[in-house]
Amino acid sequence: MTYLRRISTLRLLVIGAAVTLFAAATAVIALAAAGAGPTPPPQPLDTAVHDALTAPAPAGVSARVHFTNDLVGESVLEGADPLLAGASGRLWATADGRLRLELQADVSKGSAGDLELLVDKRHFSLYDPGTETVYEGTLPSHKPEGGEEPPSLGQVQEAIEEVTQHADLSGANPSDIAGQPAYTVRVSPKADGGLVGGAELAWDAINGTPLRAAVYAKGENSPVLELAATEISFEAVPDSVFEISPPPGAKTVELNPPGEGSGEKSAQPVTGLEAVQAKTSFPLKAPPTVAGIERDQVRLISSGEEAGALVTYGKGLGGLAVLELPAGEGQEEGGSGGPQLPSVSIPGAAQAQELETPLGTLIRFRRGGVEYAVVGSVTAAVAREAAQGL
Repeated sequence: MTYLRRISTLRLLVIGAAVTLFAAATAVIALAAAGAGPTPPPQPLDTAVHDALTAPAPAGVSARVHFTNDLVGESVLEGADPLLAGASGRLWATADGRLRLELQADVSKGSAGDLELLVDKRHFSLYDPGTETVYEGTLPSHKPEGGEEPPSLGQVQEAIEEVTQHADLSGANPSDIAGQPAYTVRVSPKADGGLVGGAELAWDAINGTPLRAAVYAKGENSPVLELAATEISFEAVPDSVFEISPPPGAKTVELNPPGEGSGEKSAQPVTGLEAVQAKTSFPLKAPPTVAGIERDQVRLISSGEEAGALVTYGKGLGGLAVLELPAGEGQEEGGSGGPQLPSVSIPGAAQAQELETPLGTLIRFRRGGVEYAVVGSVTAAVAREAAQGL
């Protein structure tokens, strides 16, 4: 967890955006912008989903893509970081689980370089040119019960019923994406959605390949995050496309804690205030409530001198997460390089910074040898109230 203390608030947002982009890229094998092609016939949602899951996957996908990111205003950005400012690029994927996403830098705006995301089955790596850092990790194993057989129509119906207990689902709306007949579904949280208004996913009506992913803030008609492409083709992808390496001298950060993502059964997590406190070197705050939201769980993160706590409040997207870590010697919260974010006043705290976005707020500060991070899909006012209650 050392890198969490050293990284700036803005770079932490880069990681957050990278996680979102990673989720979109691994789910959306091919993406496309609206075109003028045919639309498929109307279908019930369960039938359209079942057909997509049982359709033969193409041998490969190549696409020109565009990533939109309106989380951070231009006044905060320095240069043209392709992950924070948005960028055009290319995407390749194969049926055996390999994926490469390249967001190309705008050199005229002072960008540090191209961003590269590589996925090889369960292993992934993301190169952030802004900090010349490679973030690596291993995906958890998802082996469906009963083997690799696609779900039946009845199983799809059961899954949809489970989703609708927590969210509103639109039908499978016939659409046209890059000349491909497609279906689009929108999912919106019923409650505890925080600032998230909903998300949309579109897929090819013929081969089931996802075609578009977008996330919307509450009350907004334009997506805050969107991965889309202007061109798409379904064809085999040469192995050489995936044979790339980060620039010499790039740092590497392992995102998986020891034992996690290895496919082996790891030790049981340490949870509960008393159990976690026994393994940390500083007094935990973890009050019963913050900003009127009740504490849900206290969980140990890292170990030894780095041991800290992740405290969650509430449930659903509208909850809060509080990270408590021992402050490192001689380290500044802002990290090295990058623009300074707006300061915020937290009683007794030093180096407090706030980052407000359409989907949530992040506040980081130090007090009494402890570093705190408060993050949630909440307004800045709620995040400040929570921070002041620590």
